[in-house]
Amino acid sequence: MICWINPFTGLAGDMLLGALIDAGAPLPRIRAAVESTGLTGFELTAERVVEHGLAATRVHVDVTDDRSERRAAELIESAARARPQQAGALAVAALTAIAKAEARLHGADPSIVHLHELGGHDTIVDIVGVAAALHYLDVTEVVCAPLPLGTGSVRSAHGVIPCPAPATLALLNGAAVTGTAIPGETVTPTGAALLVAAHTRYGRPPPMTVAATGYGAGTRPLADRPNVTAVTIGHPAESQQGAAEQVVVLSTNLDDVTGEVLGHTISRALEVGALDAWATPAVMKKGRPAHVLHVMARPETADQLSRLVLAETGSLGIRQTTADRVVLPRKTRTVDVDGCAVRVKCGPYGAKPEHDDVAAASARLGLPLRTIARHALQACTGVADDEGEA
Repeated sequence: MICWINPFTGLAGDMLLGALIDAGAPLPRIRAAVESTGLTGFELTAERVVEHGLAATRVHVDVTDDRSERRAAELIESAARARPQQAGALAVAALTAIAKAEARLHGADPSIVHLHELGGHDTIVDIVGVAAALHYLDVTEVVCAPLPLGTGSVRSAHGVIPCPAPATLALLNGAAVTGTAIPGETVTPTGAALLVAAHTRYGRPPPMTVAATGYGAGTRPLADRPNVTAVTIGHPAESQQGAAEQVVVLSTNLDDVTGEVLGHTISRALEVGALDAWATPAVMKKGRPAHVLHVMARPETADQLSRLVLAETGSLGIRQTTADRVVLPRKTRTVDVDGCAVRVKCGPYGAKPEHDDVAAASARLGLPLRTIARHALQACTGVADDEGEA
């Protein structure tokens, strides 16, 4: 399932948790997930409220332990015990992101950094609660609209600090943001850390079939609008041609690299997760022959691949464009060709043997590539080999 987040007035851990509960995440199972961490002295409840005519869910975390400062390692150790295990892993990732951000800001080791405002019961309840809610809603992909950042200042354990808080900005590295006239803290470190842990990408709603919507209310009343975060839960859209998804295409013009460097960069990009990589010939200014290097990537790996391309080619810039692509269903079968294993990628309209396997079998058997490929296709489709060898 896809979860698209619309942070209408901002994003906080409790607002996201409320929105997910409003969309159908089971509150009793969320409580059980938090309790599985060993945390005691808390009560998690949810109530329906109406904000400027919009019904939403507001969560409350009442605690008997009002200690707000703890070592980050203590919270991470607690979150690691959460069950189901997938929820615990996401919660650990979120708390680890917070610890690293705070450590960078204060020049401390993440393993010993103390969390002040973020060290209370409510932080781990919100984080484990959201992680469990995403799990029980079967969410595998999170997409978020640009985050609205407020202005002004807030008071912290270290004194008055600007909005957005430095920890929040550290966690929002790579996120899409926009300004808002709403004063104060509109995005909290907890909300930002959950987006990091969920490998969130940013943009408009992806193609999907809507299954549920939910609204989570914040605690601060606003004069002219509901203070809510909205979520939409949906099934990935399927077309007759396959599933639609959004990708990032990186491209850069190269007129001063050798063919060896170009080929090496393409190979390295594919090794580290590019969906595809290729080069096209071009003629640049002053008639110089050149190539345009293209790398297709998932949004979450685009920055890493951009850095790789720039480092390997020495280019001074790279373009990023967003594209929609349709992916046909496919499966890979492994067939036997005279004792050699050859993988065959099978789609709705055809099949193709993997070249590396064909080449290895060709070298071992002393047969031409096309003969190995034909035998592999025949083994895959069950067609009898009634052709003679050429």
